[in-house]
Amino acid sequence: MENGTAERWGFRGNEVLSTASAITIRGVLNEVMGNINESDPRPVIPLGHGDPSASPCFRTTQIADDAIADALHSAKFNGYAPTVGVLQARRAIADYLSKDLPYKLSPGDIYLTIGCTQAIEVILTALARPKANILLPRPGFPFYEARAAYSRLEVRHFDLLPEKGWEVDLDAVVSLADENTVGMVVINPGNPCGNVFTYQHLKKIAETAKKLGILVIADEVYDHLTFGSNPFVPMGVFGSIVPVVTVGSISKRWIVPGWRLGWLVTNDPNGILEKHGVLSLSLSVVSPGKPCHVYLIAIWKCELYTVIYKKLMSSFSGSQIVDCIKGFLNISSDPATFIQAAVPQILEKTGDVFFSKIVNLLREAADVCYDTIKEIPCITCPNKPEGSMFVMVKLNLSLLEDIKDDIDFCVKLAKEESVVVLPGVAVGLKNWLRIAFAIEPSSLEDGLGRIKPPCPWTGHDCADVAGYFLPCMNFLEGFEPDPAPACCGQLGKLNTIAGRKDGPQRICKCVADLVEVVGTILEPHDEALPSMC
Repeated sequence: MENGTAERWGFRGNEVLSTASAITIRGVLNEVMGNINESDPRPVIPLGHGDPSASPCFRTTQIADDAIADALHSAKFNGYAPTVGVLQARRAIADYLSKDLPYKLSPGDIYLTIGCTQAIEVILTALARPKANILLPRPGFPFYEARAAYSRLEVRHFDLLPEKGWEVDLDAVVSLADENTVGMVVINPGNPCGNVFTYQHLKKIAETAKKLGILVIADEVYDHLTFGSNPFVPMGVFGSIVPVVTVGSISKRWIVPGWRLGWLVTNDPNGILEKHGVLSLSLSVVSPGKPCHVYLIAIWKCELYTVIYKKLMSSFSGSQIVDCIKGFLNISSDPATFIQAAVPQILEKTGDVFFSKIVNLLREAADVCYDTIKEIPCITCPNKPEGSMFVMVKLNLSLLEDIKDDIDFCVKLAKEESVVVLPGVAVGLKNWLRIAFAIEPSSLEDGLGRIKPPCPWTGHDCADVAGYFLPCMNFLEGFEPDPAPACCGQLGKLNTIAGRKDGPQRICKCVADLVEVVGTILEPHDEALPSMC
């Protein structure tokens, strides 16, 4: 202390916030973009984020613009909105979502939020309690991990299986769950994988969750943005099997993520949430650790049952989960009132022409992305995307020089080619990449073209390639397992593609495959190899 001034201050930062936000999509992309070479005259190609609104071809419908303008100019929506949202908007969302369900939602099932991210915050906070855990997909959307960490909700990961079209590993879900598991998250259509779950697989998920006694949180922010063989099926279809809480928004389907209008929906036609909530609340309030019926029996014996029981149960009316949702919304911000007021017009008047245009743009972009990736030797795409705006691809680091991992690849790609791609580690898969393809077609082709490395075989004919590999082939004679059939198969491919228009690119790919086939056999014999190998 000097001159009577304290040297110690009582404030400090919240360490939980730093931990929770350690890996987020925004944070990782900002790090990658910080390596852009500003002297590069070429435009930066953003293949890392899911916001196509900057691309002219992905402009929202005029109906949405007019709805916002009408609500704003009416001067009727300049005040505060109700905690759960404007009634007209909730009714419109209930009608919109009910079209795909075997039962009808009511406005009371709908809660308006500031985008889908606040809906995620609401439900994870409502479910968080001491020792609780939640099951999240890997790869997935890292905001769930960040929010769970902030709420001190333990995270356990189940894998999505690329060899099965990114289906949920249900055996892993069963093995991970215990008496403290509160729910599991299902993202469909998939972010980051671009997959779309079938009706049959979603039903199996619901049945598994029912057996485990857990809630299903269905992230359907990309609802109806599908362009493959599987149609979009909302998880709420199975609400009669297991209670489902759906989170969604107008952000993606209407291409307006900056409007920040989302929703949380309880799909619970059997009233399981309410029944479970009453029981749980009764147990926790009467006495932690002791069953409620013990106290009720004691009350009965004291002949005070009727009076006290009625008073007791009246205090526990309503659902604990629903009350927690409302409680969170009571102490948080609301979506702008005039945007809420525009929702009925947006949902009711937007026609199929607009939706079809957006889906067709995404389908064409997915085709270009998938076909081009097949020509990039260092990247493998296990599944063609069928929904959302993304695709997951795997890096083959053995075909890259001076690249340590996916982060290193993305940093150098940004620095050398001004292309921004999200490292897979940000979504839970190291040495993978998430590519967003919802941008202008010309920009997509330009960006993917910059990812393709220059190949020394371009311009060479098959004889050049075969002659170059001949010393290596001779050296491999007698090795076990015999690599000759596989090698000859790859060299044979060269003869079939030499005259094709895309021959040079395919020669590059065949050579890369050839190197990969014999790589594991050559590795132990590096010192004895001919110089060309």
